[in-house]
Amino acid sequence: MISPFNPDLDLEINRLLKAPVARIWRCWTEPELLKQWWTPKPVITSQAELDLRPGGSFRTVMRMEDGSEHPFETCILDLERERRLVWTDTLIAGFRPSPAPMFGFTGYVTMHPEDGGTRYIARAIHGKRDVAKRHEEMGFHDGWGAVTSQLEAIAGGLA
Repeated sequence: MISPFNPDLDLEINRLLKAPVARIWRCWTEPELLKQWWTPKPVITSQAELDLRPGGSFRTVMRMEDGSEHPFETCILDLERERRLVWTDTLIAGFRPSPAPMFGFTGYVTMHPEDGGTRYIARAIHGKRDVAKRHEEMGFHDGWGAVTSQLEAIAGGLA
């Protein structure tokens, strides 16, 4: 169970998406779908790999407009099909300490049916206020907000 929202340490996107939970889950767990929405346009996700189990890898590579690439490797901590996905950038696969965490945060996504769509909550949980503030200043709400809209569009178009 996720701890209560802490405004000093947590950043959150909370939206009602116009797509069923099963489609949102597919977009999170199928690499080819994840690549379509994971980074705010015009940045692209050139690679996505998922090992969907506690201790498994959640790895992506972002390709910037200038062609530079930035890998993002995390460890999956917990998941429940079509309900939640939890990962951290402080660890990599096998619960090994990350040599280079991006922020030192835990990502926690929950989804559940609501009003014919999905109540979607994506939270970045930080251990220190200055880290949360830096993440927010780097554009958390704009970036995670944009990719949530992209996620909704991709999920809404699935059969």
